[in-house]
Parts: sequence; structure tokens; C-alpha cells
Amino acid sequence: MESKPAVNRLTLQVNGTDYEVEAPPSLRLLQVIRDHLGLTGTKRSCEIGRCGACMVLADGEPVNACLTMAYQVQGKAITTIEGLSAGEGEELHPVQRAFLEEGGFQCGYCTPGMVLSTKALLDRNPEPTEEEIEEALSGNLCRCTGYGGIKRAVRRAIELGR
Repeated sequence: MESKPAVNRLTLQVNGTDYEVEAPPSLRLLQVIRDHLGLTGTKRSCEIGRCGACMVLADGEPVNACLTMAYQVQGKAITTIEGLSAGEGEELHPVQRAFLEEGGFQCGYCTPGMVLSTKALLDRNPEPTEEEIEEALSGNLCRCTGYGGIKRAVRRAIELGR
């Protein structure tokens, strides 16, 4: 007689909307966001927490969705890149606008994580030093830009926030 794997019913709030998901305890937040909710801005890449492509905000703090179990975020407000602007057809968030204006991306794969890490930084500290910017982005890996455009974008976001 085969036993069925344990399944939990989770209630998650993602981008301001509550979702119910049936999930085994081993389901990662990355899988829920991409496979169950269809939000593909959160990228699957290294899957070991080193690149930041899967970065989301949990109660405003950056977390790697590839390392976070879905049950760990029950009751927390999750924000993905899709939830950063006000909605479909709405104005971009100032951090998104800054990345566009300053060319803070090339291929774009790392951009959602970079943008969310920048937002979390500026929410905590609207006037960060260069060292604080580098520290805040240290969990995000970009293989294309050399970080010059990304740092310009963060500085531009600081200006837009003033």
C-alpha cells in the first residue's frame, strides 16, 4: 500500500492578493511563485542562493525564493517584481524607472532581484553610502553589466526618492 505525500494548505499573500496553495512541506517559494501563480519575473537560476535572480521581498526584506520554503512565508506579505508598480498600465516604481533611465541592465535576467534589493535598501535607508549600496546588492550576481549601470540606477533612484 503506497502512502500519499503530506500536503499542506497554505495561504500566501503575494503582491497584495491572497492565494491558497496545496503544497508538500518541501515546496519552495520559488516553485509557488512561478509554477503555481504564474509570476515569471522571479527567475530560477542557481537554486542555491548565490545569484539573487529569485529575490523577492518578504515583509519588505529581501529573501531568496529558491532557499525559502513556502510554509515559511505564510502570514507574510510577499512582493515580486510584478507587484512593485501600482498595477497593469500604471506608472513604474521609481526604482524601476531609474533602472530604465540609467541602463541598469543588459540581458535583464538579474534585474528583478536587483530592483527589489534596491527597493529594500532605500526603504531602510533613503541616503545610503556607496559601501551600503554595494552591501545591499552583494546577494545579486550580474554577469553582463559590470555593475556600472546598476550603481548609476541606484543613485538615480535615490535622487527620484528625494
